[in-house]
Amino acid sequence: MNPQIDTKSELFTLDIGGMTCASCVGRVEKALDKMPGVEAASVNLATEQAKVRLKADSGLNVDDLIATVQKTGYEAKISSPHQISVTAPSKLFWGADGLGRVLLGFALSVPLFLPMLLMPFGIHWALSPKWQLLLATPVQFFLGWRFYRAGLKSLMSGVGNMDLLVALGTSAAYGLSIYQMIASPHASHELYFEGSAVIICMVLLGKWLEARAKQQTSEAIRALQKLWPEHAKVIERDIVIAETSTLDQFRDLPLDQVFPKDRILVMPGERIPVDGIILLGNSHIDESLLTGESDSVKKRIGEKVIGGSLNGEGVLVIEAQAVGVESVLSKIISLVEDAQTQKAPIQKLVDQVSAIFVPSVIVIAIITGLANWFYLDSASIAILRAVSVLVIACPCALGLATPAAIMAGTGVAARFGILIKDPQVLELAHRLNVVAFDKTGTLTVGKPRLLKVISFSGSFSENDILETAAGLQLGSEHPLAKALLDAAKQNGLTPITPTDSKALPGIGISGKPSAGALAGQSLTLQSIASLESNHHHAEILRKAQACFEAGQTVSILMSNEAPTSPIAIFSFGDELKENAQEAITSLRHLNIRAVMLSGDNIAAANRVARNIGIQEVFAQIMPGDKAEIIRKLQSKDGHRQFVAMVGDGVNDAPALATADVGMAMSTGTDVAMQAAGITLMRGDPTLVANAIDISKRTWQKIQQNLFWAFIFNATGIPLAALGYLSPMLAGSAMALSSFCVLSNALLLKRWRPTHY
Repeated sequence: MNPQIDTKSELFTLDIGGMTCASCVGRVEKALDKMPGVEAASVNLATEQAKVRLKADSGLNVDDLIATVQKTGYEAKISSPHQISVTAPSKLFWGADGLGRVLLGFALSVPLFLPMLLMPFGIHWALSPKWQLLLATPVQFFLGWRFYRAGLKSLMSGVGNMDLLVALGTSAAYGLSIYQMIASPHASHELYFEGSAVIICMVLLGKWLEARAKQQTSEAIRALQKLWPEHAKVIERDIVIAETSTLDQFRDLPLDQVFPKDRILVMPGERIPVDGIILLGNSHIDESLLTGESDSVKKRIGEKVIGGSLNGEGVLVIEAQAVGVESVLSKIISLVEDAQTQKAPIQKLVDQVSAIFVPSVIVIAIITGLANWFYLDSASIAILRAVSVLVIACPCALGLATPAAIMAGTGVAARFGILIKDPQVLELAHRLNVVAFDKTGTLTVGKPRLLKVISFSGSFSENDILETAAGLQLGSEHPLAKALLDAAKQNGLTPITPTDSKALPGIGISGKPSAGALAGQSLTLQSIASLESNHHHAEILRKAQACFEAGQTVSILMSNEAPTSPIAIFSFGDELKENAQEAITSLRHLNIRAVMLSGDNIAAANRVARNIGIQEVFAQIMPGDKAEIIRKLQSKDGHRQFVAMVGDGVNDAPALATADVGMAMSTGTDVAMQAAGITLMRGDPTLVANAIDISKRTWQKIQQNLFWAFIFNATGIPLAALGYLSPMLAGSAMALSSFCVLSNALLLKRWRPTHY
């Protein structure tokens, strides 16, 4: 099935401020989803962004979305695409999640909890109640004001969040201490100011650690953003470009003022600012951060270069083709950003749990307080245990478990040329049983050469046939079309422009030559698979038998004039990619079966398969049949099989969309990449096993994070209710849980591909 694209819907990305836990995510998402005209909304805690898709003609604009988020109690603004956020060091230090607030909090709290540390050594010393109040109050109401503000907003909207739990818990401990001060002015040992102060400090410490870890998970995006130079050297339009040109007349323009067709001067060691074609010079280009290719690539006149790559030793003049959002680098960043903002399907379960989590915790805390008061007859102990329940239950780790792993996994994959744009892939990759490869351009180089022209009669010379067939392929990007055009050029022939040219999906191309020996005839250049019902089929097979046995690809030039008749056979040879066999071996080590799909004749397809170790081959298939074969592979022998499809052409798009996991080579077409869940930035088949490996590891991290987040809350709440966790320990444990989840996700940054 071909994917349907709705060109009328609008997509907005908002930066959301003030979210602290999974409950916040649920509130913002629910508020946006309820808006008439919103088709879908997805909010991500780790990236602090919301993606909102509006229905066609919804009548909504971005201001309406921002207003709704603000009514919910959070900050919102439109996100600038690919903007590098530069925050002042002072703001980082003294900001809401800054280290300055953490240090100030601990400086004020140390004198409060120091007596507890000295007790085991027989030192009984404590500050007077007034000094305790003086130190605890700024921590409670200056450093802790953020919890009151956010908690009040969540309360007014009818849904609790982590801030509400912290505000309630610390206020209870602080209020109990004030009561004890009034009731017993000299009983400093029965005050709990240290509890409320340390809880706030530990939560602030946890927030600072989270912010640092989140920053590390976004390193892949920032590394890609930094590849863009700020300026480009644009050569004046009236200057003639030649080997003898001095190239000293240029303007240093900001990148947003560069347009297609501008000529850009790139000096050795500089970043290439735009996608383009080399007009002058040659050099080695480092594309490692874009494609994952570790070795520099030799580039000559006429070859394409990618914006953001690093120029080597040569001076280059480039004609700009794609700038800004149309460039490859911009599209890579968009793919990674989209993947990190989207939710994996398992996150829906987390969201459902989080929606009822905070209200449930408040109820449990109330029950804990009442039960302890009734059985122990101590209001202070009852309040402290209820406070411990409120603090230990903050669902920060739960909200960060999935997005942190997705950000880290997709980020490190992008560094090595694997763009995972659909988080659902992460849940399916570890279940894959079969990988189906398209042959041409995926397992082979995709640059076939014309080897032979076999005429069916002596009426037309080989040159007549070649310039006619090459003319039919003018403008086509198909590898066989390029082979014909190259052969005509090498023979000094000019392709004859056809009239009534028409692409025939899954068959070939038809047209009428405007000149030459075959002028005016209706001709079709097509694959042999599309001729099975033709009465000349057996004759064509006999004529092409030697080509089949040599493993060559065959196309037929047919005359459509009644009666239809074959004019010539074209045989093409294509080389296997040097690491194709290694790619199949890697999959075998993962216990994944490899199959090959090809429109070529059976002999040619089998020859390729034998050389690289593939046992199962589907040959002479029409492009439209590939999707059907994928469906059959998914239900082979009555058992559900999980199938990945690897392709690079327009005709692979339906199969890529049908497969459980679609992988497109970026050396292919944009249509294929849009239909696939994973884009491989190099035409290297070993990336397939690497993509499956990083997807599996990311999925494992998601499972580990969710397990520990659930276990933490499931064991921590009962321990706190029974008095085994003091409020201070609960605050420390809560902060530690979020840090552990993020640290576990960051371990993915150590991943390296097997073949690199």
